[in-house]
Amino acid sequence: MTAPSLQPTRPHHPAFAAFVRFVICGGGVGVASSGVLVLLHDRMPLALANALVTVVSTLIATELHSRVSFRSGRSGWAVHLQSGLTVAVSYAFTTGALLCLYAIRSEPSTLVQQSVYLSASALAGAGRFALLRVVVFGERKAAGTRGASLGKASVAMAA
Repeated sequence: MTAPSLQPTRPHHPAFAAFVRFVICGGGVGVASSGVLVLLHDRMPLALANALVTVVSTLIATELHSRVSFRSGRSGWAVHLQSGLTVAVSYAFTTGALLCLYAIRSEPSTLVQQSVYLSASALAGAGRFALLRVVVFGERKAAGTRGASLGKASVAMAA
C-alpha cells in the first residue's frame, strides 16, 4: 500500500486567477446587461439602449473588477474614466456586431440577438482584461510596489 503523495499542488499564475475573477464578475454583469438590452430595445433605438446599458454596466463592473478581479480596493474617478475608455471600444464592437446582424437578418430571434451580443461582449472583454490588467490596474500596483521597495531601501541605507 502506498502513501498518498504529499507534494504541494502547483499554484495558478496570478494572471490566471485574476482572469477567472474577471470573467465571473464581468460575465455576471454582461449577462444582466444583455437582458436589460432586450427590454430596452423595443422602447428606444438600439444604439441608445446599448449606450445606456454600457455606461451603467461599466460603472458596476469597474468597481467589481477593482475590488474583486484585481484586488486593488475601491476605484476612483480616474480608474472609472480609464475603464470607460476601454468600454468605448467594446461599445463600438457590440453595436457593430448587432448592426451587422440586423443587416443580415431584419428580424432575428431573441436567442440569435443574445448569442451575437454575448459573443461580441466576450471578445471585447478579453481585450479589456488585458488593458485593465496591464494599463489601468497594473500601474497602480507597480506604483505601490515601487513605493514599498523604496521605503525598504531607505530604511536599509539609514541603518
